[in-house]
Amino acid sequence: MSALPPCPKCSSEYTYEDGANLVCPECAHEWTAGAAEAADEGARVYRDAVGNLLQDGDTVTVIKDLKLKGGGGVVKVGTKVKNIRLVDADHDIDCKIDGFGAMSLKTEFVKKVV
Repeated sequence: MSALPPCPKCSSEYTYEDGANLVCPECAHEWTAGAAEAADEGARVYRDAVGNLLQDGDTVTVIKDLKLKGGGGVVKVGTKVKNIRLVDADHDIDCKIDGFGAMSLKTEFVKKVV
């Protein structure tokens, strides 16, 4: 039997594999094994406004009205952004927002949907 890492959220030792993800049966937290290993190797860690770990493909909500440059309007508080992609640039998140199109956001203005 292989030794799986404990849950990063509640430290439970009863984690199990579900496809490419690891799952904690006690707190229902899911994460990828590669993300935990990358964090150990000193890779950049992306966290939202309240400190939750962000990964590619997560869903987040906007926590502040964001004015768009060029007079494109405003992304309102509570706007849900699905399937984010984390990048190492001046903005941390590349995504598509319905009604606005492709966009770059900073992690300090979003909160992970759990």
